[in-house]
Order: sequence, then structure tokens, then C-alpha cells
Amino acid sequence: MSNHDNTAHKASLFTRIANVTSRLAGRASTFIVMCALVVMWAAAGPYFHFSDSWQLTINTGTTILTFLMVFLIQATQNRDAAAIQIKLDEVIRALKGAHNAMLDLEELDEGDLVKMRESYLQLAERARLALKRGDTDTDVPDLAQKRRRPRGRHPNGNNGRTKRA
Repeated sequence: MSNHDNTAHKASLFTRIANVTSRLAGRASTFIVMCALVVMWAAAGPYFHFSDSWQLTINTGTTILTFLMVFLIQATQNRDAAAIQIKLDEVIRALKGAHNAMLDLEELDEGDLVKMRESYLQLAERARLALKRGDTDTDVPDLAQKRRRPRGRHPNGNNGRTKRA
């Protein structure tokens, strides 16, 4: 059973507007409508003698729309990224053998992230070498590499080798 309060949380007005707008903006029909508006604007050019006001109409409209969409897209991406991070944190927390130090990595500074990335690059290289030797690459080594598992019995019970048919 979850510790979380499962009551529905009402999103803010901005969040609701951003969600609806981003769903609408991402539809093919919205793209078609916008293209039709541009075609109608272009077709109206001769009627308005391609005046400055005619040009200003499209320039102003597209500038305002672009300006607002930048904030809308950023808000949507921020919310999506935060939700993904929470989901990943929950997976890490729930997995036996996972390193809880991996929780909230997005809060670390760049230098710490680079060091952790280097550790994972080394881990990947060791795993590839193990595969070339015919060993398994499924292991949960200590990231700090302070502890080493003794030679012999592998945690998955197959002495570090993959089972062959």
C-alpha cells in the first residue's frame, strides 16, 4: 500500500491552460489551420496592396504567438521533466540493490555529475570486457568502488558466468 495521499489534486489555472494549449498546439489540425491562415493572409496581399499594415499583421501575430509558445513549451517541458525524474527516483528507490545516491541527481552541480558519469563510463567498459570474456554483465557494483565483491560466487548465483543452454 502506498504512503501517498491519493486524493485528486486540482492543477493550477496556468497548468490547466498550458496542458490544453499544448495538446491543441500539437495536433495536425492546428498546423493545418495555421497554414490556412498564412495562405489567406498571403492571398489578401493584393487586396491591401501589400501595404505595411498588411505585413505588420502577420509579423505582429507570429511574434506574439511565438513569444507565448516559448513560455508554454518551457512550462510543459519543466513539468514533464519533473514528473519523469520523480518516476525514475521511485524506480531507483524500489529496486533492491539500486544506489539511493542516484536519487535527485538533477540537483547536483555539473562537476559532481561529470564524476558520476565517468564512473558509469568505466562500469560500462568493464561490462563490455566481461561480455567479451563470456562473463555476465549483470552486476550491481559499488559506485564508489570502495567495496569489492569477493571472487567466487556471483550474487545471481552463477559464479559470474552466464548460463549456457
